[in-house]
Amino acid sequence: MSILLSINFQWVLISTILLGIASGMFGTLAYWKRQSLMSDALSHAALPGVVIAFIIIGEKNLFALILGAAASALLGAWFIHVIRSSSRIKEDTAMGIILSVFFGAGIVLLSIVNQSASGNQSGLDTFIFGQAASMVRTDVYTMAGLAIAIILLIVIAFKEWKLYLFDNDFARGLGLPSSVMNSFYVIGLVTTIVIGIQAVGVILMAALLIIPAVSARYWTNSFKTMMVLSAIFGGFSGAAGTFLSAQGAGWPTGPFIVLSAAVFFLFSLLFGREKGLIVERLEFKYQQRKAIAQNEAPGMLKEGGQE
Repeated sequence: MSILLSINFQWVLISTILLGIASGMFGTLAYWKRQSLMSDALSHAALPGVVIAFIIIGEKNLFALILGAAASALLGAWFIHVIRSSSRIKEDTAMGIILSVFFGAGIVLLSIVNQSASGNQSGLDTFIFGQAASMVRTDVYTMAGLAIAIILLIVIAFKEWKLYLFDNDFARGLGLPSSVMNSFYVIGLVTTIVIGIQAVGVILMAALLIIPAVSARYWTNSFKTMMVLSAIFGGFSGAAGTFLSAQGAGWPTGPFIVLSAAVFFLFSLLFGREKGLIVERLEFKYQQRKAIAQNEAPGMLKEGGQE
């Protein structure tokens, strides 16, 4: 437990909690927009931008790498839009194509960088599975600041997001163009993804967006309550994953955060009051017993009348 007294660990813990909260909240938007796969595609598409930014600046500066990742992810989002709008290819197929091509390009570039003079000292390998322990204080400030910006973007414009997702026609009638909200949505999604790629990694970052939101859905039908629960699940997942990964030297943070989120998902899947498996089974048994009792009651009354 001595690690809890480490100032560096405390800063990293705060940043991953904020990342989990931001991811859980924005993941709720992605869930209702039915674009969970988009987060996976864009997180993989961010890798080439990270490596190219490193090649250009020659050092591992998180803010510069985030800009490179964001540019690459936005380019991937644009390609998905172009493929979907100018061909007969469906959106999920376009996402799969961009995911594979961009991630493959990122791995090739990463291999080239690792063979250069700086080689393994670049530390870019941590962007694959995430390593929060490798973050310095400036990285933490950058990550936490952007996570807070995402949280504020959702909280301040909560009513607008709700209209955008559930009543687009009414939103347009109020002067809220879909194109503007789509732009904010894509920018917010990309920002959420790229700020977490060092802590969680490009491969697993999508899971931090998807799992808390899906877990929260098992507990409520309310959009607002779902977003709060998703933020809680995401925040606790970030905290638990960071703490567990800090117990071993070189343990990647991303897998531990995702496994922590999976624990919340399994608990919600079993015990969630909205179609949780065990709760649904108990409710079915209750309704079954109730129906049997109702069917037996007329028969008992009939027999009593005959006597």
